[in-house]
Amino acid sequence: MRLIVGITGASGVIYGIRLLEMLRTLPDVESHLVLSSGAKLNIALETGWQPKAVEALADVVYSDNDLAASISSGSFRIDGMIIMPCSMKTLSGVVNSYADNLIVRAADVTLKEQRRLVLVPRESPLHVGHTRLLHEAATMGAVICPPSPAFYNNPQSVDDIINHTAGRILDLFGLDCGTITRWQGPATRKLKA
Repeated sequence: MRLIVGITGASGVIYGIRLLEMLRTLPDVESHLVLSSGAKLNIALETGWQPKAVEALADVVYSDNDLAASISSGSFRIDGMIIMPCSMKTLSGVVNSYADNLIVRAADVTLKEQRRLVLVPRESPLHVGHTRLLHEAATMGAVICPPSPAFYNNPQSVDDIINHTAGRILDLFGLDCGTITRWQGPATRKLKA
């Protein structure tokens, strides 16, 4: 399987980083990474990672300015693309086919080739312009998957929440890293007295 991962300048770059870490554990997955300039800034602001170390997690890395990259063409076979996190600017570019950078161009190609595009918007609260863009992206075929934490799995740390979200994104591609505590129904749940 070949997946493109775009990490943009929205807060929550750790989600994209964790996704790349998980993809590295899957031997039959080839990851292609594009970091926006905003993502590089947020990596430094929000995490202990350096952009080069994040890039080292991927099999192939592209500059966001390289509109001639292989992933900018529909003839380059991929199984899908994940933009995690997806800034509202990137969402707007995808919806309006305004491909002035490689992340948006690769997303545009993913949609036109009818391959799976997963957008992980990390913005709150949303105004009506955001919700219109999300609606338009969904009608174009994108899967909208905000990083909404689950609590049925009784997370003990922020890492547990991040791992669950990244694992659920991989579920959308039929991939399982074993990081998700899956709901088994209320009979298995221990209730506090």
